[in-house]
Amino acid sequence: MTVNNIAETLTRRAAEAPHALAINFTTGYDPDGQAIYKELSVGELNALCDRYAHALTRQGIARGERVLMLVSPGIDLIALVFALLKMGAVPVVIDPGIPRKSYLRCVQDTAPTAFLGIPKAHLLLRLYPRAFKTVRHALVAGNRAMFGAPALDSLLREGEPPFPTVDMAPSQETAVAFTSGSTGIPKGVVFQQEVFTAQMSLLRDEVGIQPGEVDMPGLFTLSLFGPALNLAEVFPDINPTAPATLNPAHLVQTIQRKGVNNSFGSPTIWRLVADYCLPRGIKLPSFKRILMAGAPVQPSLIEAYTRILEGGEVYTPYGATEAMPLTMMSGSEILAETAALSEQGHGMCVGRPVSNITMRIIKINDEVIPQWDDSLALPQGEVGEITVKGPVVTRQYLNRPDQTALAKIYEGDAVWHRMGDLGYFDEKSRLWFCGRKSHRVETADGLLLPVPCEAIFNLHEDVFRSAVVGVGAKGAQIPVLVVEPMPGKFPRSVEARVKFSESLLSLGSQHEQTRRIETILYYPRSFPVDVRHNAKIERLQLRDWAAKRLS
Repeated sequence: MTVNNIAETLTRRAAEAPHALAINFTTGYDPDGQAIYKELSVGELNALCDRYAHALTRQGIARGERVLMLVSPGIDLIALVFALLKMGAVPVVIDPGIPRKSYLRCVQDTAPTAFLGIPKAHLLLRLYPRAFKTVRHALVAGNRAMFGAPALDSLLREGEPPFPTVDMAPSQETAVAFTSGSTGIPKGVVFQQEVFTAQMSLLRDEVGIQPGEVDMPGLFTLSLFGPALNLAEVFPDINPTAPATLNPAHLVQTIQRKGVNNSFGSPTIWRLVADYCLPRGIKLPSFKRILMAGAPVQPSLIEAYTRILEGGEVYTPYGATEAMPLTMMSGSEILAETAALSEQGHGMCVGRPVSNITMRIIKINDEVIPQWDDSLALPQGEVGEITVKGPVVTRQYLNRPDQTALAKIYEGDAVWHRMGDLGYFDEKSRLWFCGRKSHRVETADGLLLPVPCEAIFNLHEDVFRSAVVGVGAKGAQIPVLVVEPMPGKFPRSVEARVKFSESLLSLGSQHEQTRRIETILYYPRSFPVDVRHNAKIERLQLRDWAAKRLS
């Protein structure tokens, strides 16, 4: 009998190629700075998953229970997630770097009955018992018991039979992953079995990922796709709570030694790697593809990788936790056809919808739209909110009906997801991203879109990045350009500030989109960015900062 469960892919792979490499994980560095790796074959990983599944079952964790996980990236993370999937239990993943108050709110939304965490994570259960009041089973990942919670490793038994993977209905809740909360509260996205199946097909058929390739996840939750896609996962030395602090030399060493073929990561990660490789003349010939997403990707970064890759390609997929991947576009097409338009303020082109994905642009609206009607769709070329329908689109947020109502439009049994992003389609059916709906600036003279405007100012040689924010009431906002200068270029004197501002205003005056921006502020630190990618600019924080400065 064929089992409908994404975890069954690992069981089948273990039967077909038990000695194939499944996981490489950096455990440290030798005195010469060379990484030390721990490796696990597919057969070993599957056997470990089975042992974990037996142990968790003996502890009373049953099918359908939500299990909150706070486990460090690596072998245990993948093994425990697949053990839970085999059991039919529901792993819950929350970004560990989000503020504590937000994290505890996510826990309450989830109402987990079990908690699997590293030893120090169990301090949360002691310090905030109300948030964890639904937890009946607390287990410590590893070999050290904590506060009466047993160590999971101590519960493992040798010689146990394979764990029978449970069959799952296509619509059954399979996992919960939280949004980053970069434009509001983090929300729990409910993944059904059929969504995972559709995502696997798209990654294989549209992205072109092939069995046996070596993958290096820049976002650790994506490492969970590796065993299902028959990939060898190489975990890079990246702090998941602060990816921008990575050591690019260590990352490059991993890519070169392990022959990495595929990687997904934010532009922040790949900018650090490029800045390390280019002055040293380092090439990365093993790469077939690098997927950059999580924030707009500057054409200059894509161009840098034409000098680093040898036969590989950069792609800029578009999507979100609630629906991914949705579009694909190669760096070659961007540089040849759309980069110059982006630098003139047209937005960032992210490509055409992938197979089985339907996209429409609807009029900008902050209210609930309960039912779909074709009259909602705007014609080609008009800017509005991006909406999407298809098999990778999730249907609801966990225990947040108000947020679900705002984000979903129903069409019979189908669901449209409102991306909360603004954009438009060009004459070649390519999607152009123009920024978050919540970041739009509504002036007395009309709408300003942050991403197209910022691309113009970012061409200034002394600008590291910029953010256009609106101060005041909607409909009468003052557009403000907030600038993070290049290192060593912060204008500390009045004269330097006037000169810098005049050059920016001159640049802005050359484009229709930016002529109305007359107020410029210089941010004295690095811009606040999201926790997950360290790439999305927290424009709402900058808006509040700008409002205080102007007042």
